[in-house]
Amino acid sequence: MSPKAERSDSGPSPSDAQASMREQDAKRGPARLLVLGSGGREHALVWSLAREAAVEAVLVAPGSDAIGHEPKAHCFPEVSALDGAAVVDLATRENVDLVVVGPEAVLEAGVVDALEEAGVPTFGPTRAAARIEWSKAFCREVAEAAGVRMARGRDFTALEPALAYAREIAEGRGSSGVVVKADGLMAGKGVTVCDDFAAAEVALRALFAAVKGEPTDEKAAARASRKPEAQPPKPEAQPPVVVVIEERLIGAEASLIAICDEHGALALPPARDHKRLQDDDMGPNTGGMGAYSPVPDLPESLCATLIDVIHLPVLAELARRGAPFRGALYAGLMLTPEGPVLIEFNARFGDPEVQVLLPRLAVPLGPLLYGAAQGDLAGAAGALGLHDRMLPTTGDAAVAIVMAAANYPGTPRKGDKITGLEEAAENGAKIFHAGTVLGPDGAYCTNGGRVLAVVALAAGIPAARAAAEEAAEHISWDGMQRRHDIAAKLPNAVTTPPASPDPISEKAWTEGAATGQTAPQAPTKAPQAPTDSPRKGAS
Repeated sequence: MSPKAERSDSGPSPSDAQASMREQDAKRGPARLLVLGSGGREHALVWSLAREAAVEAVLVAPGSDAIGHEPKAHCFPEVSALDGAAVVDLATRENVDLVVVGPEAVLEAGVVDALEEAGVPTFGPTRAAARIEWSKAFCREVAEAAGVRMARGRDFTALEPALAYAREIAEGRGSSGVVVKADGLMAGKGVTVCDDFAAAEVALRALFAAVKGEPTDEKAAARASRKPEAQPPKPEAQPPVVVVIEERLIGAEASLIAICDEHGALALPPARDHKRLQDDDMGPNTGGMGAYSPVPDLPESLCATLIDVIHLPVLAELARRGAPFRGALYAGLMLTPEGPVLIEFNARFGDPEVQVLLPRLAVPLGPLLYGAAQGDLAGAAGALGLHDRMLPTTGDAAVAIVMAAANYPGTPRKGDKITGLEEAAENGAKIFHAGTVLGPDGAYCTNGGRVLAVVALAAGIPAARAAAEEAAEHISWDGMQRRHDIAAKLPNAVTTPPASPDPISEKAWTEGAATGQTAPQAPTKAPQAPTDSPRKGAS
């Protein structure tokens, strides 16, 4: 939001009028939203959207008990987020202005395609565009065509060539190891980092065996229970296994998520999450055990440049392939001594990254998501007075500590009673529920792998970390797992001069990455169009 302008005795000044118009714009946007999902990411989205003045109701399918307790929120537990027909029916029946997709599985299921066909504005890419997340091979193909740097690597559909390539990388001069990636949706856990060829061989053999091996116990039991048939059923077709093998990069990881349409991108602040289960980055890989923002070694001026050289070329390449991207494009980066390198793309907001990003934003989210869904992010940005590649923040830092159930990331135990939630909230922390359910006695119990994210804001990362730790200490349940070193070891801050064009110039969005030209003016499209909800008042 722009600061209030001073008034003169002669009445409102031009800057006064502009500030007032921006304030009015900020109060517009989608009034009735539908968020798809039920986890911590969706809880954060609902919490953020419900705080906006323009928002009248936030519907959630299926949602959760905790999400349903947020102001303006109403959950529909009977509606599966993966059922396109049911989601379309709910959105049209409830006169929804905008649907916001949370989990990646919803994208892969083609729910966005069904919503678009029904004419429902949706923030989230189609299945064709979202393939950039669930196919690691496709991601590499698009990045290469767009001229975006990734680690050296290849994809394989046969074990022996994959083993030969893994050996070549592992035993090459100066090798730091091998990364083996499963091609498909793996909830953030389909990556194995291998120190040597022996470890890579184990990972590759396990991946290929998982597809070509014996049927699961569940399938075997189902077949055994069938009545005799005249003709035996045809064997189930197995999709070919695809694995991606890459050189291991050494450096610190970071995430840069941008709100996008096919024309451009506006970046949220950078974040850093912690994937390993245990302190000191030990234990198995997880969906994320904590996060913090900002990132000292990824300054915003560099982020703005990265949008130009990573997000924008990829958006252009997807559009060229007939798969325009409208949604959150998440770039997973490795900050190497030679500069940032793309590790992967996700096609949605990160979890737990979004839990530390949304509380830091100083602009309403709804109008921007709606503008992107309409293919006019430029107009939505202009209406809010945004003239930078980066979304403005409050200046605070945020730290999230994820608390996980017993046996996570294997088969998490459910039903353990959680204590200390009220005490943690009284400490000033915001608690986002990822996997909880209300028990018969009205107390929350564990109901998933990652159960809670305890988020604290403060003037700096150390203070935010201390506040999050203090709040998390109040919460417990039998078998609870969490890390105690989230944001404990911070890198030295890096500063770079700004080097990015004006983000809301259409010319900059379509040509700036190639020409380096800077356009100082706002886009020519009328800013009011994307922030009004066309479905309001419809019968």
